[in-house]
Amino acid sequence: MELQPKHLRNTLAELIPLRLGDFEELYAVASDPLIWEQHPNPDRYKQEVFKVFFEGALASGGAFLIRDPSSGTAIGCTRFYDHLPERREVKIGYTFFDRTCWGRSINPAVKSMMLEHAFLYVDQVIFHVGVNNIRSRKAMEKLGAVKMGEEDIAYHGERENRNVVYRILKGDRSA
Repeated sequence: MELQPKHLRNTLAELIPLRLGDFEELYAVASDPLIWEQHPNPDRYKQEVFKVFFEGALASGGAFLIRDPSSGTAIGCTRFYDHLPERREVKIGYTFFDRTCWGRSINPAVKSMMLEHAFLYVDQVIFHVGVNNIRSRKAMEKLGAVKMGEEDIAYHGERENRNVVYRILKGDRSA
């Protein structure tokens, strides 16, 4: 599976492979504490904490800077990770958006592009969402993801936190 395709774009968002030089631009988005208030790591708005997140994003080989296609402005980040070819599975996550994007159908547009690409290679996509991140849990349910349970997950360079595990199967949607 190509974890960083260069062609994911629709009218609401463009996904561009994340590069080292994107740090300052992306941190300008991530530095808003309200983005992280429900997240398992609510300090991610701090530069030294965000730097660990960013390093993990680069190391994943599947991270994207999300841009508004009309203005070219950075509006967030997301990634493919933990591709398991033998299980025909990949994970999508580590997604965040500038608050100006909230409630504007941008998240479903991004996830739909990613699901469409993923389902060329896999049969299931897994999502981990912090157990107290109600906003993201509701977004998963609106997307049609099915709750599979809960597990403790250690994000790159961070302590373990309880997450809800969601799944979307290839046949469950026409992504």
